[in-house]
Amino acid sequence: MSKVAVGCASIAALGKRQQLRTVGGEVPLVTRFMPKRASEMVGGSIYWIVKHQLVARQRIIGFAERDEDKKTIVRLDPQLVAVRPFPKRAHQGWRYLAAADAPPDLGAAGEAETLPSELMRRLMALALI
Repeated sequence: MSKVAVGCASIAALGKRQQLRTVGGEVPLVTRFMPKRASEMVGGSIYWIVKHQLVARQRIIGFAERDEDKKTIVRLDPQLVAVRPFPKRAHQGWRYLAAADAPPDLGAAGEAETLPSELMRRLMALALI
């Protein structure tokens, strides 16, 4: 699943936001509808789009329904894992992402911040990373 990290300019900003939202060892993400493929997505990941690139992922722990308005809560692992930046157009809501289209991990989110994104893009274009 992919989703735009609205208002986040970097992985660090996304990490801070996720830290503030962590409750009971998980990060709740509220969305309007339950995904039709929710059962097969548990244990998979949500991939975050920052500045038109997939840059990080979080493991999906499960789904729940919020009592007061019946909206869906996507329960996420608080650990943010940086992935090799991959171009992705922004979109509203979330979209399914096939496993074959998911970029490989780089390690902990902080590791990706060591290289500026423009330099990382250029190195990728030259097939050096």
